[in-house]
Amino acid sequence: MFLTLTTTGTAERPATDLGYLLHKHPDKAQAFSTSYGTAHVLYPEAEPQRCTAALLLEVDAVALVRKGKGKGRGGAPDAALAQYLNDRPYAASSLLAVALSSVFSSAMRGVCGARPERAAEPLPLRIEVPALPARGGPDLVRRLFEPLGWAVDVEPVPLDTQFPAWGDSRYVRLVLESERLTLAEALRHLYVLLPVLDDAKHYWVASDEVDKLLRAGEGWLPEHPEQKLITSRYLSRRWSLTRQAMERLELVRLAEADDSEVEDIDNAVGSETETEEKPTPLAVQRRDAILVALQASGATRVLDLGCGQGQLVQALLKDVRYTEIVGVDVSMRALTIASRRLKLDRMGERQASRVKLFQSSLAYTDNRLKGYDAAVLSEVIEHLDLPRLPALEYAVFGSARPRTVLVTTPNVEYNVRWESLPAGHVRHGDHRFEWTREEFRAWAGAVAERHGYDVEFVPIGLDDPEVGPPTQMAVFTVRTEREAKAA
Repeated sequence: MFLTLTTTGTAERPATDLGYLLHKHPDKAQAFSTSYGTAHVLYPEAEPQRCTAALLLEVDAVALVRKGKGKGRGGAPDAALAQYLNDRPYAASSLLAVALSSVFSSAMRGVCGARPERAAEPLPLRIEVPALPARGGPDLVRRLFEPLGWAVDVEPVPLDTQFPAWGDSRYVRLVLESERLTLAEALRHLYVLLPVLDDAKHYWVASDEVDKLLRAGEGWLPEHPEQKLITSRYLSRRWSLTRQAMERLELVRLAEADDSEVEDIDNAVGSETETEEKPTPLAVQRRDAILVALQASGATRVLDLGCGQGQLVQALLKDVRYTEIVGVDVSMRALTIASRRLKLDRMGERQASRVKLFQSSLAYTDNRLKGYDAAVLSEVIEHLDLPRLPALEYAVFGSARPRTVLVTTPNVEYNVRWESLPAGHVRHGDHRFEWTREEFRAWAGAVAERHGYDVEFVPIGLDDPEVGPPTQMAVFTVRTEREAKAA
C-alpha cells in the first residue's frame, strides 16, 4: 500500500518543514513495525520549494490471516486461503489508515513543538493514492472529499488494460489537492475515509471505535452531508454503534449551534437517575438456562464437554450442590486458560477436589466420561464437520451415557436479526454448519430414539415470533427400563 503527501514552499517558509510536522526527518528512510507488516517513511524529494513524504506499507499477508483467525463473522472453511492470494494487501484500506495513525500520530493531533505555527496553519497539500478500493465508485469519492475542501481527481482503474471491454475494477487512482487545510485535518480525513471507501475493516469493530471516529471527525464530521454513510461504514454497519455515534454527533452539532459545551446540552438526565437496563449478553442467558436445566435434573456430578475457557465450570463451582465438575476440551490452550480462570493453583483443597480438567476428543469414546449425572455440550456440535457428528453422538449418548444431556447450538433462522452479520454467513468462522429449528429437532429426535432418551426443547434468548430464539437447547433425559419397554 502506498501514499504520498506533497507540499510546496518558499525560502522563508520551506516545504521541508513537512519533516517537522510529520516528526520524520527528510534525510532518513525509516521503518516502523506494525501488527500486520512494516511501514516505511521516506522522502522521494525534499527541497525548500517542494517536499514529498511517502508512506509504504508492506503487509505480511500470512500474519494478517493468522491474527484474524477465529475473528469476525462467518466465511467458508477455505476462505483463509483466499486471503493469501487476493489483491487486498496491495490496495489502501483500513490497514493503511491504522498505519497512518500509528506512524503519524503526533501530526494527526496537530502537535509540533519545533514548528507550532506551521502545524496550526493551512498548507498547500497534494495527496496521491495510486490504488484505492472505492465501493461506490468515483462519484462517492467526490461526495466524501469535496465537501471537506479538497479538489478531487479520481480515475477508475480498469480490470485489465489489455481487455477494455471488461470494464473498470472497484479500484481508483486518487489525487487530492487543497490549500485550505492543515496537515492534521488532512490526515484525519484519510484516517476515516480510507476504510469508509473500502467498506471493510481488518479488525473487529468494538465500542471504542465510536470514540476513534468522533476524535478523528472533530470539526468536520457533524456537518458532513454524508455523515450517516460515513458513520455506518466506519463502524462496519453495526447498528447499535452507529446509533450511538449519530446521537453523539447530533449533540456536538447542537452544542456548536448554541455556542455551548456538549456537557451542557447532554444534561437532561443525570447519570444517577438513569434507569435503562443494558441487555443481558446472549452468552450469559445461555449459561443461566443451562444452570436452570441442570438444577431441575437433580444432577450433582456434571461434565462440561467442550468447556473452552471454563466459564460454565466456574459458575458450577459456586453452587455447592455440584460435588464433581469435569471440564473436557480438545484444546490444551483452552484448558490452560480455564485453569488460570479458575485459579486451580491457589484453590483450597476441598474446593479443588470438586473440579477436574482434562483433554479429550469427543470424536472418540473415553471411559473417563462414564458414570456422570449430566453432560453439557454448549455451542459445541456446530464446530464439528457433519460427517463426524455420529462419532460424537456415540461417544456421548452411547458410551458415556449420562442421565441428562444438554445441547445448545445457534438457530440459523435468527441470523437475519444480527445487524452486522452479512447475509449467508455463519456467526463464527469456525462453525461448520448452523441449523434451523426444524433441522435441530430432527437431529435431536433421531439421537434420542437411537439411544433411549426423551428430548425437550428450550428457547434461549428472545423467542422471536417469526424466526425463533437466537439459541436453541435440547434437554435429553435417559428413559428408565419401564419407559423404554412402554415406548
